[in-house]
Amino acid sequence: MSGATVAEFIGYWEAEGQSYVRRGDYEWMAALVPGKRVLEIGCGVGFATQALAARGLSVLAIDSLGECIEASRPRIEGKDVSFLQAELTTLTEAQRAQLEAFAPETVVCWLMGAPAETTGATSTDAGQAVAAYREKIHRVVAELAACLPSVRALHFVDRTAIPWQAKDIGRDTLVRYHLEKTLLNLPFTAERRNALYRKLDENTADLARIRNSHPAMKSVVPTLASLLVERK
Repeated sequence: MSGATVAEFIGYWEAEGQSYVRRGDYEWMAALVPGKRVLEIGCGVGFATQALAARGLSVLAIDSLGECIEASRPRIEGKDVSFLQAELTTLTEAQRAQLEAFAPETVVCWLMGAPAETTGATSTDAGQAVAAYREKIHRVVAELAACLPSVRALHFVDRTAIPWQAKDIGRDTLVRYHLEKTLLNLPFTAERRNALYRKLDENTADLARIRNSHPAMKSVVPTLASLLVERK
């Protein structure tokens, strides 16, 4: 769980994000993004925004938490980045008009999360509340992208754990999940060639917890799961 309150959530991602930066994970994610104009859903504390801007991309980052936007600003000074504080599920007409005027070519939704006070997560729910929140937001993101005529692609990245030797099967599972849930009846498609996994450094304590959570998890490794979705 990445923090019960907003302050704890920001503190968690300040520390966790630094490890992603050191490994080059954000650079890897940003390198997979097509186009020049990017709508970022959930800027967190700005590490992902920073990686997108470092590629010379024009970024509009939307987040419901003003604290996240303020934490992000110092990391993107001098870059072509703007912010919009808004709740994705209740966008106003003016906010929708601002997104359309920005004319993003790609929408990115990376490592989607929120404080437990938003997701309803508890230390004993085995991640179910976070998974349900992520599924809900992914669908809202896809519906928003479908309504923005300039958008040609969506890019989803989330943490998961898989048996590394079965990553090819995992790619098929990732595509099927998004086709059946996130993209159902929307003008987007996903293909296996655009589903990628990247190993994360193994935190011994976290890995032990994951592997002990269920017999089927004994051989898994933590990964980033990336899927680029394209408009039909």
